[in-house]
Amino acid sequence: MEVILAEPRGFCAGVKRAVDILAITLEKYRNQCQVYVLHEIVHNKYIVEDFMKQGVIFVKNIEEIEGNGGILIFSAHGVSKSIEDEAKRKNIKVIDATCPLVSKVHKEAKRYEDNGKELILIGHENHPEVKGIRGRVNNPIALVQTVQDVYDLKVREPNNLSYVTQTTLSIDDTREIITALKSRFPNITGPDLKDICYATQNRQNAVKKLAEIVDMVFIIGSKNSSNSNRLIDLCLAKGKRAYLIDDYTCINEDWLDGVEKIGITAGASAPDVLVDELINYLKTKITIEVSVMPDGITENVQFKVPSLN
Repeated sequence: MEVILAEPRGFCAGVKRAVDILAITLEKYRNQCQVYVLHEIVHNKYIVEDFMKQGVIFVKNIEEIEGNGGILIFSAHGVSKSIEDEAKRKNIKVIDATCPLVSKVHKEAKRYEDNGKELILIGHENHPEVKGIRGRVNNPIALVQTVQDVYDLKVREPNNLSYVTQTTLSIDDTREIITALKSRFPNITGPDLKDICYATQNRQNAVKKLAEIVDMVFIIGSKNSSNSNRLIDLCLAKGKRAYLIDDYTCINEDWLDGVEKIGITAGASAPDVLVDELINYLKTKITIEVSVMPDGITENVQFKVPSLN
């Protein structure tokens, strides 16, 4: 059997930075105080469980650590201004692992509001990144998830609008919605499409190419990972069998029957070790030849880890 790996796949720069921040913090402070993370550091079961084994406590709100001391890390998805202010009021030491691309959206939203614009956010309801963006401005932000939402949208000032987007959406995800917004509100302003997260777009482009040359695709990623779910959607849209799995233990051996070419990719929050484990598992079941998808993109983006004093 031929196994073809998508390129790129796995960790993006924002995820790597957040995971590195948590790892360095844990190494530095594990013997001094408790390390907490607000929500999941990134949306990946393996990463979260691995840090839990090392003593990290993941909390849903700041009240869970009140009076306990320790260090609190904000996840890669970012948080609202009110959560940031609450931590300051309670003198909680905070290390911010928000992805720089998410922080950029925070600043864009604030700048638009400061310029008097009514804001629209393209994103997924209840996603932590969306909650953080909404919480970075003073006025309500209208959320649109589909083109139909654009048609149903009620705004106060149709000629004074700006939009921002959740970073884990791609240009492909947002293009039709942005087109609909500009059609309905010709004076609306927003960031350039090139400001959309590079990693999300690259992984989607890669999986679409991969789906064209294989019989079946395994997408390694957690069920609550927005970008991983989009990867399986794209494979299914191509008419290919595809499975979103946390790791190799989720595989049903019957899935392999009659398959000659398997594609493997991983969401932006999934570490390389899970890809390696999947390949090793397949080697125990069948004879495989592993290669990397031709014409893939090599990513060289890196985000600096802040000084953790």
